[in-house]
Amino acid sequence: MAALLAVAVLAGACDRPAPEPEPTATGAPTPAPDLVVLTDVDPRIRTDIRYATAHTFVGRPVAGYDEPLCLLTRPAAEALRRAQDAALARNRSLKVYDCYRPQSAVDDFVAWGRRPGEEQAKGEFYPRVAKSELFDRGYLGAPTAHSRGSTVDLTLVDVPTPPQPAYDPGRPLVPCTAPRAQRFPDNSVDMGTGFDCFDPLAHTDSRGVDATARANRHLLRSLMTDAGFVNYDREWWHYRYRDEPYPDRYFDVPVARSSAR
Repeated sequence: MAALLAVAVLAGACDRPAPEPEPTATGAPTPAPDLVVLTDVDPRIRTDIRYATAHTFVGRPVAGYDEPLCLLTRPAAEALRRAQDAALARNRSLKVYDCYRPQSAVDDFVAWGRRPGEEQAKGEFYPRVAKSELFDRGYLGAPTAHSRGSTVDLTLVDVPTPPQPAYDPGRPLVPCTAPRAQRFPDNSVDMGTGFDCFDPLAHTDSRGVDATARANRHLLRSLMTDAGFVNYDREWWHYRYRDEPYPDRYFDVPVARSSAR
């Protein structure tokens, strides 16, 4: 599948302008990325692939997420395994929310952003920002490092890990900025906000969250930095593998086991 230009994604994924697709020596398009299923590399890492569910900021499953899997380049997956080793030594485990993200998902975000009437998830994910301002304020942008296959959104959970209630779409929405006991019952340790929270409180070093949340964010950053990842400072959950194998390519294979090698 050819590498494609990304046109929109969460602000934390905006790394550099997307290049034109690079032809091979024979003139054929760039082949699909070499991706693995994370749980095949390390089954100890928890997964909670939100974009394959209705619990998203668009209020429904996202295009391109055919299966609830974390796909990553092998170097990124192996680095994440090293981070998991270090987390388990502290009685914590990694839990991933999103990994490789296809171009079709990015296109879905853009189309959603252009439809002002679709705001069914506003009360949770962007309660203090008008949808019309999400692009201008940088919460949505272009392109996405996720489409290069070496970027991951994740958190920490305790070990043993408490169960997480199934998402109930009929449950009243609670702002992602609310205290942990009030917002969606994620089994993550307290990070001060929910995942995909479009708010300054989600900035990794925000002083607006309490000491416990700050300590948890800093532990996650320490574990990931030691494993070779770089945090995006406006999203406590967003990490890019520093030595990613496809630094200038963006892909559009679906999130499915058939896309792994």
